[in-house]
Amino acid sequence: MDKLETDFTELEKQFPSASMDRRADGSALITIRDFPLKTGWNTDRATILFVVPVGYPLARPDTFWADEGLRLSHGGMPANSGLNANYGAGPQRLWFSFHPGAWNPNRDNLVTYARLIRRRLEEAR
Repeated sequence: MDKLETDFTELEKQFPSASMDRRADGSALITIRDFPLKTGWNTDRATILFVVPVGYPLARPDTFWADEGLRLSHGGMPANSGLNANYGAGPQRLWFSFHPGAWNPNRDNLVTYARLIRRRLEEAR
């Protein structure tokens, strides 16, 4: 089992609805359904996607996508977001320009990145 598979197994323990689609170029698309959201959003759950780049874990995930209709509770668009389909797997989604400040490939993994996404989404802005 390679590092990505091992880390995905750990992610599934935290997020049982997670799935992984390995791509021919060596990257992978992670999907987490029923990702819990706190007050401040127009729904209490969303589907989250992120790309695991070639070279993981030295190369870290960067940015993520959510359901196209995800909005702040007052109907506005979240900060640093926009609609696109650049994750390369189907319909347009809400893209978050989200870049983790620090990444240590000896310590950080897919669970770390999912927790960073959770922290970002706890800030309904």
